[in-house]
Amino acid sequence: MAITDDPSQLEHADLEELLKNDNSVKVAGVDIDGQLRGKLMSKKKFFSVAKSGFGFCSVIFGWDMHDQTYFKELKISNAENGYRDITAEIDLTSFRRIPWENNVPFFLVSFREPEGGSLSACPRSLLERAVDKISAKGIGALAGAEYEFYTFRAPSHTHQSPEERNSSATATFLQNNPVTNLPSLEEGMFGYSLTRPVHNQDWYYDIFNASIKFRCDVEGWHTESGPGVYEAALEYGEIKSMADKASLFKFTVKSISSKYGITPCFMAKPRENLPGNSGHMHISLKDNKTGANLFVREKEDPNPPHEGLENVSDMGRCFLAGVLEGLPDIMPILAPTVNSYKRLVENFWAPVTVSWGLEHRAASIRLIAPPTCPPKGTRLEIRVPGADTNAHLVLGAILALGYRGIEKKLQVSIPPLGKGQDVGGVEDKGERLAKSLKDATARFSRKNSVAREVLGNDFVDHYTGTREHEISLWDEAVTDWEVRRYIETV
Repeated sequence: MAITDDPSQLEHADLEELLKNDNSVKVAGVDIDGQLRGKLMSKKKFFSVAKSGFGFCSVIFGWDMHDQTYFKELKISNAENGYRDITAEIDLTSFRRIPWENNVPFFLVSFREPEGGSLSACPRSLLERAVDKISAKGIGALAGAEYEFYTFRAPSHTHQSPEERNSSATATFLQNNPVTNLPSLEEGMFGYSLTRPVHNQDWYYDIFNASIKFRCDVEGWHTESGPGVYEAALEYGEIKSMADKASLFKFTVKSISSKYGITPCFMAKPRENLPGNSGHMHISLKDNKTGANLFVREKEDPNPPHEGLENVSDMGRCFLAGVLEGLPDIMPILAPTVNSYKRLVENFWAPVTVSWGLEHRAASIRLIAPPTCPPKGTRLEIRVPGADTNAHLVLGAILALGYRGIEKKLQVSIPPLGKGQDVGGVEDKGERLAKSLKDATARFSRKNSVAREVLGNDFVDHYTGTREHEISLWDEAVTDWEVRRYIETV
C-alpha cells in the first residue's frame, strides 16, 4: 500500500518520501469561531517540527473573528502573559493536498499548552477529550454534517470570466451594500433543482470535485429552497475526522468560490423572510471491537417508554435523554452568534424547543431509527445548529452530553412531538430554547450548568468571554433597520 493511500497509517518515517517533490507545506488549526488559522512553511522547517510541534501565538484565542482583541482579556492569551506562545502539534493523519493551490501538502494541527497538555479552548482538543472518554469504554462515535449556504455575487462580476473575477471586489461590495441589495447567484425558490446548477456549472462541479480531492467526502450536493442556496451532505464517518472535514469543506467552498467572484454565506440568517442556513449534525455510537451500532435494539421492545423508541437500545435512549437534558445549557455552541437566533424562530423550519421525534423534522432532535431506516443507520440528527457553528465544538458538546446521559442512566422524560405538530413548536411542546445569545450565554455560564459539568470550567469561562464580546459589540451597534425606522419619526 502506498503511504498516501491511508493517511491514518502515516508515520514520521514516511514524510521524506511523501514530500520529496515539495518545497513547502501548509498547516492550520481551528480557532474558537471555527476559522482556520495557519501558515505556509518551508519543508525544512516542517521537518524540524514534525515530531515536536512548533510555537504558535496564542492571540488567536485572544481575539475575535476580525482580529479584535476581546474587551475582557481571557486566561489563555492576554497582555499580562505577553500573548504567549502555545504549541501547535501536527496531526500527520490529517494529511491531504490542496488541489486549488497546486497540490501543496496540508496538515491540521491541535493546539496544546506549552508543557504539552490539552489546551482547554482548542476545538479539536475539546472533541478529542470527549472521544477519549468513550474510547476508554470501548466505544467509538460516528457523525455526519449537512451545511446550507447562500451565494452572492457582486454586480460587476456578472459578465466577467472566472479568471477576471476575484473575491476582494466581491467583499468590497458586500461591505458597502445592505444585504437586500446583494445579487444572488440564482433567483427563485428551487430546492433540489437539476437546472439551476447548470447556470454556474463550472463553479458547481469545481466545488464537488475539489471536495473529493481534498478528502471532504461530499456524498450529496444540491440546491436548497432559496435564492442561490446550496446544501452539501458530508459522508458519515468517524467523529473527529468528520469535524475536520466539516471545517475543511467550508474552506473549500470559500476558496473555490473566490475564483469565480462568488461569496458563499454561512450566516445562520442572511435574509429576512426567507429560511436560514442550517448545519445539522448526525451522531451515533459503535462498538469499537465489532463495529456494531450501539443505538440499535436487538429485539423490538413491545412496551417502550415512548412511541418511537421501540427499536432504540437502552444506551441510545440514555444518550438521547442526556442530549435533551443538556441542550438548553449548550445553546451558545449550537447558536454562537447574535444572528443565529434570527434563524431559530417559529414557523421557519427551525426547532425552537427541547423536543424529539421519530423522523420528525420539526423537532430539535430527529430520531432516525427502524422501521423508517435500516438498523445500522440508527442515529440522532441534531437540528438546532446553523451553518455558522464550529463543528468540533458542536460534536464535542453533543457527544459529552450523550455520554453523561449514559453514565447517569437518564431516561427520556418528554414525549415525542406529534406528527401533526407545526414546524418550530410552541411553548406547550417543550421548553423554549434561548431567544438570544445573551440569554443563552447566561445559562451556559451559570455556576451549576450542565455545560460546566461536561466541558469543564476552563473551556466554559473562555467561551463565555468570547460570546460576551459578541454581545457587547452588538449592544453598541446601530443597524440600518433602526435608522430607517426612526430617523424621521421620533
